[in-house]
Amino acid sequence: MANREDFINPNTSSPITVSDADSSYLLESSQIGSASGSLQNEGFLSGTDSSSAAVAVDAEFGFSRPDFRQSLLVGSVDFYERHVFLCYKNPQVWPPRIEAAEFDRLPRLLAAALVARKNDMKKQLTICEGHDGTETSNGDVLIFPDMIRYRRLTHFDVDTFVEEVLVKNGEWLPGNPEALTGWYIFVCCHGSRDRRCGVCGPAIVSRLQEEIVSNGLQGKVSVSPCSHIGGHKFAGNVIIFGRNANKEVSGHWYGYVTPDDVPQLLEQHVAKGEIVDWLWRGQMGLTEDEQKASQEHRLSVNGGTDMERGTKNSNEVGISTCGSQLEGRSCCQTNGNISCCQNTQLPDDADNFNLHQENAEFTSEKKKSFKRQISSVKGARPRKVCSMPTWYECWEREDTYAVLAVIGAAISVAFAYNCYRQLK
Repeated sequence: MANREDFINPNTSSPITVSDADSSYLLESSQIGSASGSLQNEGFLSGTDSSSAAVAVDAEFGFSRPDFRQSLLVGSVDFYERHVFLCYKNPQVWPPRIEAAEFDRLPRLLAAALVARKNDMKKQLTICEGHDGTETSNGDVLIFPDMIRYRRLTHFDVDTFVEEVLVKNGEWLPGNPEALTGWYIFVCCHGSRDRRCGVCGPAIVSRLQEEIVSNGLQGKVSVSPCSHIGGHKFAGNVIIFGRNANKEVSGHWYGYVTPDDVPQLLEQHVAKGEIVDWLWRGQMGLTEDEQKASQEHRLSVNGGTDMERGTKNSNEVGISTCGSQLEGRSCCQTNGNISCCQNTQLPDDADNFNLHQENAEFTSEKKKSFKRQISSVKGARPRKVCSMPTWYECWEREDTYAVLAVIGAAISVAFAYNCYRQLK
């Protein structure tokens, strides 16, 4: 686990956060799994129409969809050794295949450069949210397990960056790599690629933000929406990067995650460094067979208690939460011995930024917060659903430079033509 000092080192880069101003696509607790969770909706939902739409969309794309928790999770992550995240705009404006979009030059060129060198490296490229003037500006690149950030990559520098940093494992001279500390959580919210991710992802991000704030984990744990990572059917999809007990950086993939599973992921995986096996898809750096063998080993050691605990707690919690489905929350479902609801206790281990020392009342406060959330669902009001962004919300700084260059060229041509006419 990372030491507490790692989070306050002025020479390192702190975890990124999603600002309130740019989180309009996130959900209130009453909208989890609802139509308003889809990044592709426009307009308003209100009253009876809101409840009906919420139930309909949740039944088709949300946490109560027919295919939810119907597929085996473990071993569903393709082998790769390095994960590259490009900070670029936000889920509202991402096209279905942003890495191939004509007008999104930076992600398109970076993806093409990685494909061209695929024989030299096993990398995965994912887009995460970025906003100019914030901690994660458009063009910033986060690399795991390296735990470094490069600032302001442009499409002019893509080939050099890929060659020097990702192929040769060197440094990109125009940039200054910053060390990343803390835990980084990415949630697929790519609604234009698959509606299930657009409905489930924002609800999970919203719950993660609530838990991070309520438990004082700002600056230690970050959360960001991200683009397609593979396995739409497993939505909600979550990836967690951080240091394990051996101080090694690992990247773990989770699938079929619901907002109710967020506290357990924070308590068990982040605070204690223990994998939540019943939601675990796999891990960066392991093949499919190695992922399965790894889980089998863990289950043989702990006697499969994680799976059993998931079933037991889901039966207890499901009774109190399923009644809220009409208000937009999805009902807990079970699939064999694996269930969607969890309610575990805070780990006793004091490792990993002293979570339980700093938050002695973490578990009790979490339970109180959860009860308040459940009780407030019925009284929650529907909120405006984000409409598609206007052109200036999609504008890039480099687009401004391009326009200025065109204007300058036009002025130069006009001036030269005027001089030519005068000379005649």
